[in-house]
Amino acid sequence: MRQILVAGNWKLNGSRDSIEQLISGIVAGADKTGSTQIAVCPPFVYIPQVAERLAGSKVAWGSQDVSDQDSGAFTGEVSAPMLNEFNCTYAIVGHSERRSLYAEDDAFTARKFAAARKAGLIPILCVGETLEEREQGVTESVVARQLDAVINLEGVEALNDAVIAYEPVWAIGTGKTATPQQAQDMHAFIRGTLAGLNAGVADKVQILYGGSVKGANAAELFAMADIDGGLIGGASLDASEFLTICSAGA
Repeated sequence: MRQILVAGNWKLNGSRDSIEQLISGIVAGADKTGSTQIAVCPPFVYIPQVAERLAGSKVAWGSQDVSDQDSGAFTGEVSAPMLNEFNCTYAIVGHSERRSLYAEDDAFTARKFAAARKAGLIPILCVGETLEEREQGVTESVVARQLDAVINLEGVEALNDAVIAYEPVWAIGTGKTATPQQAQDMHAFIRGTLAGLNAGVADKVQILYGGSVKGANAAELFAMADIDGGLIGGASLDASEFLTICSAGA
């Protein structure tokens, strides 16, 4: 049976002091969240601080992005081997903000996925549609295309070593949330698509929902058959709210 995973994406937020307070709060309550797996993804510069504070705790940590290159003349990039030096477990790739704000396409995302996996990191592969795409009725084809880019490069078996996060772009940071049934329908589509290629991979892979998950709606979302947790944005910046979400999967 797949475990629930709740991963906090802190995005471009935090300071040394605020992160110290946030981590202290999360660590204090993490042991009360049952079997839920927990991870946080701070901005790159705070990963050493987070790694030091979380060492020996239940909470894993990762990065919000990763370069597709291991080293070289790539100013401003951070590589998977660098992240390994700070014992990161996860690396988010293909987040909608990377795709929309920084024009990262499916092929580039797939190369980042490959680089993370090659270094032993667990990629959290984000897929999802914009509001315009949903209204045009092309949600499934968009998500299938995003998945295919990774599968064509790495093979479907690579998803045995990964997590998928379905995030309807129209529900990120907007306060709007897909209904539990809308989210379940898309998670079932993703799992079904993978099952057509490899049933074992489809059964094993954790598929998270990302899109304005809060303590008030997490339990209903996580109760759905194919929703295995959440990729949490704003709510992960409040320790109490984040722990409430984590407990919803216990």
